[in-house]
Formats: sequence, C-alpha cells, structure tokens
Amino acid sequence: MTDFAARRVMMVDTQVRPSDVTKFPIIDAMLDVPREIFVPDAQREAAYADEILPVGGGRMMLDARTLAKMLDVLNITNDELVLDIGGGLGYSGAVLAQMAQAVILVEEDELADEAQELLAQTGADNAVVHKGALTAGAAEHGPYDVILLQGGVEDLPAAVTDQLKEGGRIACIFMSGNLGELRVGHKAGGDISWRLAFNAAAPVLNGFEKAHEFAL
Repeated sequence: MTDFAARRVMMVDTQVRPSDVTKFPIIDAMLDVPREIFVPDAQREAAYADEILPVGGGRMMLDARTLAKMLDVLNITNDELVLDIGGGLGYSGAVLAQMAQAVILVEEDELADEAQELLAQTGADNAVVHKGALTAGAAEHGPYDVILLQGGVEDLPAAVTDQLKEGGRIACIFMSGNLGELRVGHKAGGDISWRLAFNAAAPVLNGFEKAHEFAL
C-alpha cells in the first residue's frame, strides 16, 4: 500500500520548503490535506509528483510548488474571505480552508459536485463550491479579500476583478504563449496595480483565453 503521508512530507520538504515558502499555515495545510483524494483514481500514484496534473473536465491541478508560492505572496489570514476560481476537484480549496475564514470555490458541471463531496470528506466545512462559469466568479458571496485562479489567464474579465474588495489581493498566472508570470494585484481606489511575483506557467482556464482578432 502506498504511504501517501510519507509522500506528503517529501513533497513539502523537496518542493515547497526549497522554494523559500516557510509560513507555517501553508506548510501545515500542505502536510495535512490528502492531495491524493483530489485527483482521479488513475492519477493517484502521481499525486505528489512535481508537475501539473489533469483532473478531468479540461481542468488541471497546479503543482505544489507553484500553489505554495502563490499562497506565500498572498499572505492569507484566518479572518479573510477567499474566492478560488477553477479549483478542479477541490485540493486548493481544502488547503485554503485551513488558512482563511471561508473559501468559495468556483467550478463547472460535474467537477463542482465532486469537489463539494471531497471537501466534505476532508472536513473543510468552511469551503463552499459555487457551480457556474469560471469567468463569472461568485458575486453573490463577495466581495472578497483574496481572489486566486488555479490556472493560466490571457484575458481577465472585469466580472472577476469587480468582486475584489477595496484593499484586497488577486493572484493570476498570466500566460503569453508558453511563458507565464504569476502576478499579484492590489486594489486601491477601484483600480488594480500589478506586480510580478515569480515566473510560472499553466494551461489557460476555460473562458480566460484572449479573444482572437480576425483581419481581412
């Protein structure tokens, strides 16, 4: 039988800590949440590999290193409301649930139903799955202190950024071809100012592709 608990420790020791992620809430959550249950059965043996994993429905689970670094720069506290867009089967939501006051995870179709079941299994009672288009976010539960997207973005709709609270933070992996940058935005005076946090790449989420212009 696979010792997933040992793999979890190895993931943190070889992928997370060497990336200069040292905040205890992140380390503790990643040591605690059973990553293997948030992937399809066929992917369980690869659950702790240092790579992006497909979880069905065209959705991916970010590698632990990238997720941990994203959480590190966002510096989430336990009195904050977080919007997690494209959370797949719920792993990021389960991690966030241990760090934030509450998490709203946005997913589509069957992925949303499965994510809610898996989050309940892990006791993440403060994580709620909102079923709907990723690009619409979940305005009825907002505004949010923190918004993060679990995949690449070429075009970020105002419908999402409008749900960020004044003074809030948002993190996205902005993709340009095969290259990407994790940027963090801070909202002040109704506008978001962005800064580069680190280089990262991920498949672009449904609906966040840049509209292609056709020329005659």
